[in-house]
Amino acid sequence: MLFNSFEFLFFLPIVFLFYWFVFKRLKWQNLFLVIASYVFYGWWDWRFLILIALTTFFSYISGRLIVQYEGRRKIQKAVSGTNIILNLSILGVFKYYNFFAENFAVLFRNIGWQVDWVTLDILLPVGISFYTFQALSYSIDVYQKKLPVCKDIISFFAYISFFPQLVAGPIERATNLLPQFYKSRTFDYAQAVDGCRQMLWGFFKKIVVADNCAEAANVIWGDYSNKSGFTLLLGGLFFTFQIYGDFSGYSDIAIGTARLFGINLMRNFNFPYFSRDIAEFWRRWHISLTTWFRDYIYIPLGGSRCVRWKVMRNTLIIFLVSGFWHGANWTFITWGAYHALLFFPLMLWGKNRKYTNSVAAGRFLPSVKEFGQMLFTFLLALIGWIIFRAENIGQAWDYLGRMCSSSLLDISIRWGKSALLYIVLLVIVEWFQRDKQHALQITGKGILLYTPVRWIIYFTIILFILLFAGGQTDFIYFQF
Repeated sequence: MLFNSFEFLFFLPIVFLFYWFVFKRLKWQNLFLVIASYVFYGWWDWRFLILIALTTFFSYISGRLIVQYEGRRKIQKAVSGTNIILNLSILGVFKYYNFFAENFAVLFRNIGWQVDWVTLDILLPVGISFYTFQALSYSIDVYQKKLPVCKDIISFFAYISFFPQLVAGPIERATNLLPQFYKSRTFDYAQAVDGCRQMLWGFFKKIVVADNCAEAANVIWGDYSNKSGFTLLLGGLFFTFQIYGDFSGYSDIAIGTARLFGINLMRNFNFPYFSRDIAEFWRRWHISLTTWFRDYIYIPLGGSRCVRWKVMRNTLIIFLVSGFWHGANWTFITWGAYHALLFFPLMLWGKNRKYTNSVAAGRFLPSVKEFGQMLFTFLLALIGWIIFRAENIGQAWDYLGRMCSSSLLDISIRWGKSALLYIVLLVIVEWFQRDKQHALQITGKGILLYTPVRWIIYFTIILFILLFAGGQTDFIYFQF
């Protein structure tokens, strides 16, 4: 079920009303959330429910066995390892089997061996990477004694399948989300209202910005060899805001929806295109994934507490794994390597933690230096998104080569004029709200505290959504 669908328009209020006014006891609320979440997820294909149920069951049983064999570390390690292998095997078969089969076939063919590898004609389950990593978070934390084992199977199923963030994140940690299903929840009007504001901005980013940018990007990319360098730059720009509006928009809707049910999800985006270097960009982009890799791969490898070459090795591994997580294509791996190369100089000079506050804090506009830093970082990210968007490495190289030709100075805009307007509107609103949790958060003093002003803003955004919706419907990160 899509957030931006008529089905969800009916689904959400029904679930909300039953949750708060019919199933008032905690146990029944959790059970109802599990049922609602399985309906939500099974809307695409009921067969997907088998996989998520298996992942949930394996992880729940592994946690119970780890506690049962307390003091017998070898058995605990075997149980935890088995669960990790089982979950990653399910993910690997559905997401990566064909990639490895095809590439091994090419490899053997290049050395003179003709090997016929069998590929599988299977549908990639929606959100499998997200809920698999969420399940692994629990297993690892229980094994490392960072989290008490969950003995309530209903709460655990609710933790894995909670529908707002089930298919595209944020990738929640068991230490944050699971305990919330143990505690009684009461309706908080202020929290719910702020959640609705965040959802509204998320819908604007998805339906108006991302979907219109997608249409313009698809036109340009579909015939890029006959376009000027400037037009190709616009194609990269449109995709850059498509993927941001689409994915951060989903996260805003997910976080806002969760707040309607008294659940707080972690922040997933922190205005990444206002970053002053690539290190800051990665602290602000897809935060739940980057911190997951940091805690469960980077730090166990030694993190930054190693000799310099090992720190760089660990960093490279993280970026390559991040690229591969996104999909079975060399473009994603190259995209990860590209960002690692951008990250290395900052690490070598000890400047990868230089910018941890908001840009132009306490000021209306950035300085000339800050503006230049943001623009340069944005262009670096844009080049990365072109690699990410390309169908293969050859196309990425060809696109970038044509974009950087002399026709880059042939400034003319034939596609996506309305999308450019929506991008400007997005940037302006988010710039003024860059120190907030989301772009429509209302705090402190100011004109936004006046009710008529707020409602004018709400209705204006709703009108934009109704009148200027793009033609794209799917969320781009569903394929990952």
